[in-house]
Amino acid sequence: MAATRMGEVVAEVSRRLPTAEDTVAFGRELGRLLRAEDLVLLAGPLGAGKTTMTRGIAEGLGVSGRVSSPTFVLARVHPAGPTTAERPDPVPLVHVDAYRLGGDLAQLDDLDLDADLDRSAVVVEWGEGIAERLSADHLVVRLDRLPDDVRVVDLEPSGCWTDRLPATRLAG
Repeated sequence: MAATRMGEVVAEVSRRLPTAEDTVAFGRELGRLLRAEDLVLLAGPLGAGKTTMTRGIAEGLGVSGRVSSPTFVLARVHPAGPTTAERPDPVPLVHVDAYRLGGDLAQLDDLDLDADLDRSAVVVEWGEGIAERLSADHLVVRLDRLPDDVRVVDLEPSGCWTDRLPATRLAG
């Protein structure tokens, strides 16, 4: 379970990702774990690697289509890939960029992510502080970019993720 220290959430998992390829690989591992109804919130400053992480998540899910930042369209749906031995029940990916919403909950509601969440994995860049209300069961992936371009990723689980995360390869 994620610990708190004086009201601050402390990451349950923290890793250094020296290259963009490491960021994609970490995302790929996370994507392999995702299923319909999973909500992942990507947090971090510009250039921290949120879209790069999402590319890896998409690879791990095996979804179709090129992954790029949905900044101007707000959300992109990537259809589920083919059924495979590793993924007998393929899951689509809804990739949202909430940066331009500026915390406007009405605009978030207009995206109808609640309906998407029932049948898709939903990844929301810049969603921390507004998108948590979509599900108590969510995972915050906090990315930071150090001066030497190394990324640090911290995972902060909520709800069912407090039990799921420790049982994954990401935690080990």
